[in-house]
Amino acid sequence: MICRLVFTLALCAAGSLRAQTPATPAAPPAEYVLDADYNSFDQVTGESLMRGNARLTDGTLLLLADEIRYNNKNDVATATGHIALTHGDVRLLADRLVFHRATGAFTAENIRVGSHPYFIEGFSASGTREEITVKRARASYGEPGPWQPTINADTIVFVPGQQLRSENVTVGIGATQPVPIPRFNHNLSAPLFGTASLNGGYRRSLGAFVEAALHAPVRPGLRLGADLGLYGNRGVMIGPSGAYSDFKHPERLNGYFRSGYINDHGDKGIDNVRRLPVPENRAYAEWQHQQILAPHLTLSAQANWWEDPEVYRDFRSRSFFPLQQPDTFVESVYTGSNYFVSAFARLQPNSFHRVQERLPEVRFDLLPIAVGHGLYQRLHASAAVLREDPTGEVSPTGEPIGLLETLRTDRLDAYYALERPIAPRDWLAITPLVGGRLTHYTNSSIGPAALGNYLRLLGEVGVDATLRSSATFNYQNPQWKIDGLRHLLTPRLSYRYIPEGGKGRGRFPQIDRRAQIDGTTYLPYLQPLGLGDTRSIDDLHETNTLRLSIDNILQTRDPADGTRDLLAFNLANDFRFRRGPGERDVSETHAELSIMPARWLQVDLYQSFEPKDFTLREFNSSVTIRDGRFWSLRFANNFLRRQIEDYMIDGRMRINERLEGLARLHYDARRRRFNEQSYGVVQNLGNTWFVSYTVSLYSGRRRESSFGFNVQIETVRF
Repeated sequence: MICRLVFTLALCAAGSLRAQTPATPAAPPAEYVLDADYNSFDQVTGESLMRGNARLTDGTLLLLADEIRYNNKNDVATATGHIALTHGDVRLLADRLVFHRATGAFTAENIRVGSHPYFIEGFSASGTREEITVKRARASYGEPGPWQPTINADTIVFVPGQQLRSENVTVGIGATQPVPIPRFNHNLSAPLFGTASLNGGYRRSLGAFVEAALHAPVRPGLRLGADLGLYGNRGVMIGPSGAYSDFKHPERLNGYFRSGYINDHGDKGIDNVRRLPVPENRAYAEWQHQQILAPHLTLSAQANWWEDPEVYRDFRSRSFFPLQQPDTFVESVYTGSNYFVSAFARLQPNSFHRVQERLPEVRFDLLPIAVGHGLYQRLHASAAVLREDPTGEVSPTGEPIGLLETLRTDRLDAYYALERPIAPRDWLAITPLVGGRLTHYTNSSIGPAALGNYLRLLGEVGVDATLRSSATFNYQNPQWKIDGLRHLLTPRLSYRYIPEGGKGRGRFPQIDRRAQIDGTTYLPYLQPLGLGDTRSIDDLHETNTLRLSIDNILQTRDPADGTRDLLAFNLANDFRFRRGPGERDVSETHAELSIMPARWLQVDLYQSFEPKDFTLREFNSSVTIRDGRFWSLRFANNFLRRQIEDYMIDGRMRINERLEGLARLHYDARRRRFNEQSYGVVQNLGNTWFVSYTVSLYSGRRRESSFGFNVQIETVRF
């Protein structure tokens, strides 16, 4: 017979027994409920015995066991057999558990406790709902298994949802924990990603190699360790590394640092920047930092120091190609109600890369704000100490490239403009504007030659006009999930006249200038047209330019997002009534096209061409096809006349639940060779690690090996 015993009722029956047995204590409070398949009460010991699916709960805590003995004298419940204690998302399993109702404390034997994705097992445990201490414990990330990250410790303190901490810890994978660390403190709301990584393989230039990084949590929000690389043909590279964050609010403070030093005894060759022999002692260091100092004040910093131009390329090639010229800066920004105040410093710790240093630059930006009569004002001002040093760069023939002498100036700069938006119709907006820019150069010099002081005042007039139109079409296509079409057409016209843009050339050094390749100005896209928007303020010229652009967007209804873009097509052209050096009357036509007819297909295209004879100057494209989690294929190309003509194919295919194949081909049509061929397999181990095995073949690179085999271990979810 199943009997349910609710304490408020069951102890009433016990009350009649207490009339004959006064020693029996009072009942627990009404909110605790006990039930089981069978129950009994011992008048001598004052214990209620619940057997068979025994259950004790107060609405927030649930204790299940084969048997529960409740002592009415001291309010203690003792559970045995298949114990499961649940509170919120925390679950504890044990062979025996003693629960003190009055304090909420408990002790348990042979326990397993967890709150996904953290699991702990140990010889015994004690604690409360808020904190659990486990003795002779092992903790793992993910359900215990042969590939899960684990730690062993004499004691582990688990604060559900907040913290995991212990001392005298050994760290490892699965049942093996070979690495000792003094303590382990981890904020459960912060990811574990980056605490450990492993990479290895073979490259002809490096030989067989193994790279590893290990970061141990030494205190909440701080992980310290080292990066270690063993290279058969080069030696040992080692350096401290780590990561840090705010323990309770990681979004307010986070950063990392890493470094490495090696006495390189291999074939180092000649660097590609200075054409000098690469030194034997090589090192690098990098640091990144993000912080919210106050509700409206942020700080960001990045530092990159290389002992020689090739150290990052040789030993950190994956990180080198996205960042081939290191940048070092510190910036703090205060955000006001309608303005920004910033302090920015850019430094040059590496003498072999060209850097326009700011030591520092303080800037104030006032966003457009109404001043009455329909007028809006805009203002920005800055004060900067600028410096640019020679870099020692040389061409393949040994000729110097770029600067030969140091450029230096102190610059005060301010821009102010008034504009008057006019909207005669809902579909038409016209904004005439007038502005001026005042720039003062002092302490200017080019090498030993002092240029003195110079004050420059420039003015501009202009107008921006926008025409908005739209049309809808009742077109349905269930196969492509198209539910109606809307076409947005927006022609834009901008005109700027800056009659004295080239004023003062030669009176100050051109530090903030337009990008150049081999001494020739290179502008891959149409640059900002207005005097207040350009950043190359030391390299201005007279401007009398009309810009025409047309934006097209094709949309359909989307049940999740409301609308979905199917196509975006934009065209832009400049018509110059006054040409600058190297410019033509009509600029190249710039076209951008994105086609997204379905979530599994995306086409992106950019091109620029001469409108007079349709000579193609630049063409970049990519086509991506996806089939959910099973496969993806991407075709891409980069073309720049007389510079680049490359074609790439990237593909991934899921073989089964654990294996995935990948391939990458990079073909150089100008030199008729494959710059890169990579083929590999990615293996999923326990839904915790991705292990990739990659074979790479290279052609034409000056420093990279012609053959490489790489094994890399990456984390899936921490």
